[in-house]
Amino acid sequence: MQKYAFFELLAKPLFVIMLPMLMRQSFTLLCCFIFLVISCKTDSDKKNTAATEKPLKNVQVPAFNSDSAYAFIKKQVDFGPRIPNTNAHRQAADYFVALLKQFGAEVTVQEFTATTYDQQKLALRNIIASFYPEQPKRILLAAHWDTRPFSDKDAEKPRGYFDGANDGASGVGVLLEIARALHTAAPPAVGVDFILFDGEDWGFDQATAETLYGKQVDYPLPKNLLSWWCLGSQYWSKNKHKPNYSAYFGILLDMVGGQNSVFVKEGYSMEYAPGIVNKVWSAAMRLGYGNIFINKTEGSITDDHVFVNEFAKIPMINIISYDPELGFFGDFHHTRKDNMELISKERLQAVGHTLLHVIYQE
Repeated sequence: MQKYAFFELLAKPLFVIMLPMLMRQSFTLLCCFIFLVISCKTDSDKKNTAATEKPLKNVQVPAFNSDSAYAFIKKQVDFGPRIPNTNAHRQAADYFVALLKQFGAEVTVQEFTATTYDQQKLALRNIIASFYPEQPKRILLAAHWDTRPFSDKDAEKPRGYFDGANDGASGVGVLLEIARALHTAAPPAVGVDFILFDGEDWGFDQATAETLYGKQVDYPLPKNLLSWWCLGSQYWSKNKHKPNYSAYFGILLDMVGGQNSVFVKEGYSMEYAPGIVNKVWSAAMRLGYGNIFINKTEGSITDDHVFVNEFAKIPMINIISYDPELGFFGDFHHTRKDNMELISKERLQAVGHTLLHVIYQE
């Protein structure tokens, strides 16, 4: 026992002396191991990135003319509110068809009748224009062109009419300018289709009921509808203008011309097609529009793209107005403030310029 105790006393100080040295060696080995792991992972990430990221094409992208887009918006507003079953609505549709044909597009008019929540029978027209129909790979661009039949968010005149310069006409104006640019430029490597959806804005919710009727009202949906909104996109998505039509991806424009609007990554777009969202937002950043296309995700909005995703099975995203202080839409929404004074050529330029780059980089 005494001998064992003697060697125990000798060993203890030796271990105490050697412990820092052993710890330093272990720490050095651990650092080397971590460095090797990180180096391997970095090399692997670089290879994966190189494999998945598509290098930019050296192509001539046609210019987007915001003055022209603005003029296309004003032309629509000059017809008057494009409320279904009115002369302004019919005149605007005829104008779109004639103009798109003038730009060299193959135009299809899809006529149908829809019943609204308040049992109005609407004669509606989805207008489809195709450029380079021989191209198998296609990109779909869309906007709605009708105007809501009442300014139900206007505190002074909730049953009045409004111009719909931003809500409807701005998205259409950008698309018409892109169509004009395609007509005058060398073709991209993809086909491009445009759909102007009708009957988007005669929808109903309980806020509408409170404003217009002063009480809660229930309007049960018929079996053929998922929403009282977006009647045109629901119809087209179930009854495509060509039975086997599809597109690589789609982009919806809604209220893209407001003075103070920015564009955030809308929730349903990120759910259905996050890769397309990132493609568009990355293009905007490269072009210097990072202050307008904001790199953050916000709430989900029921809009035409939802039904194109659900029924047509085409991954479509939504570029839609967001007010940094008020959230989606802004204080102009469904009020008489939605007129030409609201329209910003800078916003039109950011959206149109970005979309042309997305098209020509495919």
